Amino acid sequence: MTGFRRGTRLGVDVGKARVGVARVDPDGMLAVPVETVPRDEQSIARIVAISGEHEPIEIVVGLPLNMRGEDTPSTADARAFADELMRALPGVGIRLVDERLSTVSAHQALRQSGRSQKRSRGIVDQVAAVFFLQHAVDTEKSTGAAPGALLAPPEE
Repeated sequence: MTGFRRGTRLGVDVGKARVGVARVDPDGMLAVPVETVPRDEQSIARIVAISGEHEPIEIVVGLPLNMRGEDTPSTADARAFADELMRALPGVGIRLVDERLSTVSAHQALRQSGRSQKRSRGIVDQVAAVFFLQHAVDTEKSTGAAPGALLAPPEE
């Protein structure tokens, strides 16, 4: 576990209608859903409040790249959202990580648990955030290097 930075992290899955939020415990053992935040003018404020409750060492924002690893309109939206988070939470690092297939995996997991796509709409973003947050933490544990790109280093 060399190089693993101990501490709670939040995962944020940015969508057009909703923002899924997940968190992982300080030891990186298990990412769990936290909340689905409506995507509106209050989204950033709500995530700042959630951050205050969980005191993360960083927030991991999913970057929806296409299958070739290229930006899409959703990628630009996620980057803009991450920039807003960075300004609202100057003492917390914001890390962008590849989240390809996390929503697909979330839909599959929810379907396997017996939930229809319609009944899953309110939580699929949280589950997608769980998938890429757990993957990011597991990657850091196995490689000793933090995943993705740090948007804003935490202020000391």
